[in-house]
Amino acid sequence: MQIPDTPVTRGTVLISLLLPSLMPSLPELRELETILHQSGHHADISVLCHVVTRHKRFPVYKIALGNPDPSLPAIGFFGGIHGLERIGTQVLLAFLRGTLSRLRWDVSLQHMLEHIRIVFIPLINPGGMWLGTRANPNGVDLMRNSPVEAREKVPLLLGGHRVSNLLPWYRGPAGQEMEAENLVLAETVRQELMGRPFSLAVDCHSGFGLRDRVWFPLAHTADPIPHLAEVIALEELFEQTHPSHRYLFEPQSLQYRTHGDIWDYLYLEALQQPQHCFLPLTLEMGSWLWVKKNPRQLFSRLGMFNPVAEHRLHRVLRRHTSWLDFLMRATCGYQSWQVSGPRRLRMQEQAVRRWFNP
Repeated sequence: MQIPDTPVTRGTVLISLLLPSLMPSLPELRELETILHQSGHHADISVLCHVVTRHKRFPVYKIALGNPDPSLPAIGFFGGIHGLERIGTQVLLAFLRGTLSRLRWDVSLQHMLEHIRIVFIPLINPGGMWLGTRANPNGVDLMRNSPVEAREKVPLLLGGHRVSNLLPWYRGPAGQEMEAENLVLAETVRQELMGRPFSLAVDCHSGFGLRDRVWFPLAHTADPIPHLAEVIALEELFEQTHPSHRYLFEPQSLQYRTHGDIWDYLYLEALQQPQHCFLPLTLEMGSWLWVKKNPRQLFSRLGMFNPVAEHRLHRVLRRHTSWLDFLMRATCGYQSWQVSGPRRLRMQEQAVRRWFNP
C-alpha cells in the first residue's frame, strides 16, 4: 500500500528526522536520515509518498540542491528501484554524504550550485528493500511498470509480463495506473529535469554482466535515439578526464529488450519538447564479477546483486562516486562539450554505425 504526499505527510520529514527510532529498521533508510539530519540548510528535503508493508511505514525522500531556476541545467540521481540491489542506494548515499560535507568548505562546489540543480531520490522502493525482493510490496517490478510496449520480441518473463505477481518481472494489471513509487518518480523528473536546456538522469542498478555498463535508451526497441551525439560526446569527455575507466557505454537494447521501462516512458515524453535535451542513463554495475571473485555469494539472496566483502564494497563506492561527480560537473558545463551543426550529425552517424549497424 502506498500513501501519496499530502501537507500532513510533508510534515513527517521533520518527525522522521527528529525521531528516527520510530522508523523501521532499514539500514539504508537510517543512513539516509542521518545524512539529512546533518545536512543543515543546504538541502531542500521532502517526502514524496509513504510505502506501507507488513505494518511498516517507509518515507520516499527527495533531496534537492542548487538553483531551481528552470533555465539552468539539472541532474537527477536515483537508486533503490529494485529492492535486492542495495548497492545502488549505497553508492548514492556515499555520494550525497560527500557532496553535503564538501558544501561546508568547498568554494568551487558552492559556486557550481549557483548554476545547476541537483536532485536525489536514493531509495525509491524502500518496501521492496525491506522485504528483500526485486519488486515493490505489491509484487510489481517498477522497471516493467510503465505503459510502454516493446516493439520487438522480448525474453520470456524477463521482458515483463502480466501473468502473476508471484513471478519476477511482473508489470502490474493491464490498464491500471503506474505504481505510486513510479508516479512520484515521474512527477519529480517532470518538475525538476524536463523543460531545462539540458538535463541528465542517472539510475543506479546492479545484477548484470562482468563489466560496469552505462546504458542509455531505448529498452523497448532497438531503434536509435535522437541524442546519440550527446552520448558519444559525453563518453569522449569522460575518457579524456578519466582515461583508465572501466565503463562500457551501450544502448540497453543491445543486451535485451523489455516492456514498461520507466526511463523509456519519460524519455519519450521529453521528446515532445525537442528544443530541450533530457538524457536518462542507467549505471548497471557488473555484479557477476563480484560473484566470480567470491562464488559463495551465489548462496546468498543478495549475493548476485551486491558486493559482500567489505574491501570490495569500499572499492565500488569509491569508483562510482568519481563517475557521479564527473556527471554532475559535465551537466553544469554542458555548453562547453555539447555538439551542434555538422559535427553533431557526423557523431550521430558514427553512433548509429557503432551500436546499431555493426
